[in-house]
Amino acid sequence: MTPNSIVRKTWGELTVDELYSFLKLRTDVFFVEQHIDEEELDNRDQEPTTEHLWIADEDGTAAYLRIIVDVAPTHRDARRLFGRVVTRPDRRGEGLSQALITEVLRLYGHEPMLLHAQLYVVPLYSRFGFEPFGETYLEAGLEHRMMYRAGF
Repeated sequence: MTPNSIVRKTWGELTVDELYSFLKLRTDVFFVEQHIDEEELDNRDQEPTTEHLWIADEDGTAAYLRIIVDVAPTHRDARRLFGRVVTRPDRRGEGLSQALITEVLRLYGHEPMLLHAQLYVVPLYSRFGFEPFGETYLEAGLEHRMMYRAGF
């Protein structure tokens, strides 16, 4: 594996160590750092259509996101959503999350997509063609905006 190479797997393809590594990262950032008080394990990780993308280094998962698919569109025609975008504190500022988002768009950019963005990250997603809609709302105790990107 080359430095910053992206790994992409479904639930059934994950090793126990891979699963532990990205769940630890999500827990360390979302619960410990951001004090999110809602359930992290929402049963979406193990759905057959869910894909997990991450970048690993010698210390484990450096950055991660997951892609989920809803049976019915949740906004306009969007069925595919990505979220749980997270980067380990010691690797922030290196563009790892941007690399993961770029990979999502390479794979699925032709499809309409939706995401729930923490308010401070809206400008990042806007650079990738996502447009905020609706009002700011609280999710997991943090301000969020819904964002939509039409397929191209």
